Amino acid sequence: MLIMFKVKNYMSFKNNVIFDLRATSYKQHPGHVLNISPDLKLLKTVAIYGANASGKSNLISALFFFEQYIFEQFINSQENEKADFAEKKLKVKMEPFLLADKIDAASEFDIIFCHNGKRIQYGFECTSKEVLEEWYYINGKKVFERKKDKLTFGKNYEKILKIYSRVPSERLYLSVLDYFLEKQEKERVLKDFIDFFMNEYNVYLEILFEASVKKVAGAVRLNKKLVNSAEFRARVENYLRKIDVGIRGLDVQTKTILDENSGKEKKEKVIKTIHNVFNEEGQIVGKRCFDLPQESTGTLRFLSYIQNVIEMTEQDGVFIVDEMSARLHPLLTKLIVDIFQSSRNTKAQLIFTTHDISLMNKEQFRRDEIFFVEKNEKGESSLHALSDLKDVREDATFNKAYLQGKYGGIPVFHYDEILGGERDGKNSTFSGTSD
Repeated sequence: MLIMFKVKNYMSFKNNVIFDLRATSYKQHPGHVLNISPDLKLLKTVAIYGANASGKSNLISALFFFEQYIFEQFINSQENEKADFAEKKLKVKMEPFLLADKIDAASEFDIIFCHNGKRIQYGFECTSKEVLEEWYYINGKKVFERKKDKLTFGKNYEKILKIYSRVPSERLYLSVLDYFLEKQEKERVLKDFIDFFMNEYNVYLEILFEASVKKVAGAVRLNKKLVNSAEFRARVENYLRKIDVGIRGLDVQTKTILDENSGKEKKEKVIKTIHNVFNEEGQIVGKRCFDLPQESTGTLRFLSYIQNVIEMTEQDGVFIVDEMSARLHPLLTKLIVDIFQSSRNTKAQLIFTTHDISLMNKEQFRRDEIFFVEKNEKGESSLHALSDLKDVREDATFNKAYLQGKYGGIPVFHYDEILGGERDGKNSTFSGTSD
């Protein structure tokens, strides 16, 4: 579970920004909280709002870059699967804040999470060319700290780590340990760290889903279980029927395709959607299968999400999505949020950016579950939770107050400049969403 993430001097985040997933002492919606231990309670869901270009996507990019930077340095093939995914799908580059007269080339990232009963903290400061600092703690005890090429070790780890005291300036010391540690030592030092990022930490950027309308099926993530497990497929079908898009089921078919590399034919399993066929009287007279590109973009997007939602609410996992509500009906977005907030979810977290203010209400979220990203006149983004603001009552109409500009994170339209002052007698400045 994700406890906290910090970023500094990355893209529009010039100053230190802390994204804190710890729940406050609010009594509302106790079912929205994961009770990890007596002293640690984490939020199941967090919605991040803000104007266009405020920096919401930059926060998600920071979460993705952090993971990508680590795993692209790992050499062992098993751990390098994350790097392979990043390389094939998307590459987020190292980019410090660029709107200052004196540019600081060093960006800083830090994460705290819990996994398998351990609290792990890891972070680093780096430029595009070298690692300046690095630190790693397990249950509050130092594993190692690094400043440039100087390493110090915690007393519980010094014996096994001190022999690996040389680290190239351009590499993370973590990747050195991944390569050189023996299996037993690696399990003690790195197993939980690697397992968390390999199996639980999932970041989805908007670009991964976007293509032309009819090509979007190529971006649909089809879980192997959808093809191989009738039980898992039945659960997905159940949700598809509930959202009323006309799909009555899914069918696994085998088709013959031409392998582009070998030039030979091969067989491949594909998923098709099943629809009812009706006569003139509205009676069901048969079934017909559709290829995925024949479905709407919103339906395909929901199909991408719901597979992961089912898996992650059964296992530990962090599901981080940029613009989750894009191309989804608000009720479908709400359904996904409701699944994570339900009492049946005892292991997973959902973090997403959105412009959908229909969700911003006291029935859906606690005040500590709503975050806002703002950008000031100098182009610097900042992050705050609704719970950080004073005098916000638990029974407030959150979305109305948000549109009135009371919480920040909204654009300001200057109609005098846009419309030449003509706005049917209304105020010349208006705060509101830009979508």
